[in-house]
Amino acid sequence: MLLLLDTHLLVWAMGSPDRLPHGLASMLEDPRNTPLFSVASLWELVIKQSLDRPDFNVQPAMLRRALLDGGWQELPIKAAHAFAVAQLPPLHRDPFDRLLLAQAGSEGALLITADQQLGQYPGPVRLMFP
Repeated sequence: MLLLLDTHLLVWAMGSPDRLPHGLASMLEDPRNTPLFSVASLWELVIKQSLDRPDFNVQPAMLRRALLDGGWQELPIKAAHAFAVAQLPPLHRDPFDRLLLAQAGSEGALLITADQQLGQYPGPVRLMFP
């Protein structure tokens, strides 16, 4: 199964795996599953980094390298993903989360999130709590 993590869980997976929802680490380690990360998440992190927030300490380029070195597959943003966003009901306003959901649907992946709003969408999304 293709597993796509939302940005928040992606950062935890690489920097604080002990904070991941129960069962997610074993899903990511299962050889039958393929963990994915989206370029949309990297884009979101670059924007947050540029805001110089004192509570934000993620280096997107280093995160990407660690993910690739760890066997994760990078999911680029395609036009089909952007167009699929238009088909989503307006349950959530975050453009990055909406794009991640559209990518999951387009690519046959399961989006895993801890965001209750995002978890309200039908389709390939699983809400998991830390």
